[in-house]
Amino acid sequence: MRRATFPRPSIRSVLADTLTVMDEEFRSLADRLADEADAAGESAAYRALLATEDGEELARVLVERERPLWAREMAAFRLGCDGDRRAFEALVLLLNHRDPERCVCAAHALVRLGDPRTPRAAAALATNALRTAYALHPVRLLTALRAPESVPALMSTLERLLAPGDPHWRVALACVEGLGQLGDERARPLLAAALPHPRLGGAARDALGRLDTA
Repeated sequence: MRRATFPRPSIRSVLADTLTVMDEEFRSLADRLADEADAAGESAAYRALLATEDGEELARVLVERERPLWAREMAAFRLGCDGDRRAFEALVLLLNHRDPERCVCAAHALVRLGDPRTPRAAAALATNALRTAYALHPVRLLTALRAPESVPALMSTLERLLAPGDPHWRVALACVEGLGQLGDERARPLLAAALPHPRLGGAARDALGRLDTA
């Protein structure tokens, strides 16, 4: 008698079953990493890492050699959102990654992690002139953190990006918007200097308006 066979569950079905109570950022990350794992032929490893509740297993992923990037990101995100500071270094590296989606997820986890080292690390990334192209998400994270390091780092970054023709205007715009949200009077002269900039002027006016009504 021929034995009946049943199709193995797809990553998508496992994902839908597993992520019933997880936040939207985790859903986005898990869906993206499912594609990466599937493309690498690592679907089984993905399902196991997504389902595990063992923090030690997740932590080992961060230190074991030859682990793929998708696995390290999954482990770092889950540990960070659980408040496990072993994820800190991996999340900071991901915050400065060339892939914006990894940066967004790392910033989300770093906020949830609440590690006191985060503002200093984000400030170092935001103010590194050699990594300005990847500074957008560190700048946004600094704004969200509202830490003592936030305003000085945003001002330092914006100041060097006000030169005519600087290509990193999106980072400068994030600085202007962040300084407006943080509402610190120290930023007023710099925001005024941004008014003539064709891409920053509107945001600078809005930020100065916030200072006036603070």
